[in-house]
Amino acid sequence: MTPSKMVNIYLYTRYERFWHWLQTAFILLLLVTGFEITGLFTLFGFETAVEIHNFVGLAWLIAFAFFVFWVFTTGEWKQYIPTSKKIVTVVRYYAYGIFRGEPHPVPKRRDAKHNPLQRLVYLTLAAVLLPVQMITGFLYWGYNSWPAWGLDGWSLSLIATIHLAGAFALLSFLIVHVYMITTGHTITAHTRAMITGWEEVAEGTPVEEWEKAHERKYCDT
Repeated sequence: MTPSKMVNIYLYTRYERFWHWLQTAFILLLLVTGFEITGLFTLFGFETAVEIHNFVGLAWLIAFAFFVFWVFTTGEWKQYIPTSKKIVTVVRYYAYGIFRGEPHPVPKRRDAKHNPLQRLVYLTLAAVLLPVQMITGFLYWGYNSWPAWGLDGWSLSLIATIHLAGAFALLSFLIVHVYMITTGHTITAHTRAMITGWEEVAEGTPVEEWEKAHERKYCDT
């Protein structure tokens, strides 16, 4: 049964919102400069694009280390624990139910900001794709130091290929992500929530045991 009332809850802390928009800017700059470096177009000029790409890449690596620290010290890592519960229902919703105006089968709550499908996607992104992209980017940046690092036998073309494939994967995620933020009860609901921290959700939906991220009082950190 669909709850009849919508209520505002404080869902995203200042740091979460800051990290979201900072990472968005980093990814966009890296994609634009990275594709320019490969010769797809000219915008900043090759040398400037390389300088921007290197600087932003290193800044992203440092910022990501702070994010990992924040996730584990606040207990928010529990928001990313994967589960198979209701994942088929969520996939069906995005593939079919959303176009029929059906309510979301797993509404957002403080204890469960991400539905099962989002947990899998964000965990894969944060634990696999981003680290691989950062490591390959760092290796590419430090190519001239490979002999000193004992990496003489490594293939630069392989590192470059993996890095480029990761860039296209990030671009694909970004396109899907932009589409998904328009699927709230209003077209700007999710964007507004990531700016203000407050999101309107259905009232009266109980939080199931698997959705509980932590027991501590939710605070703005």
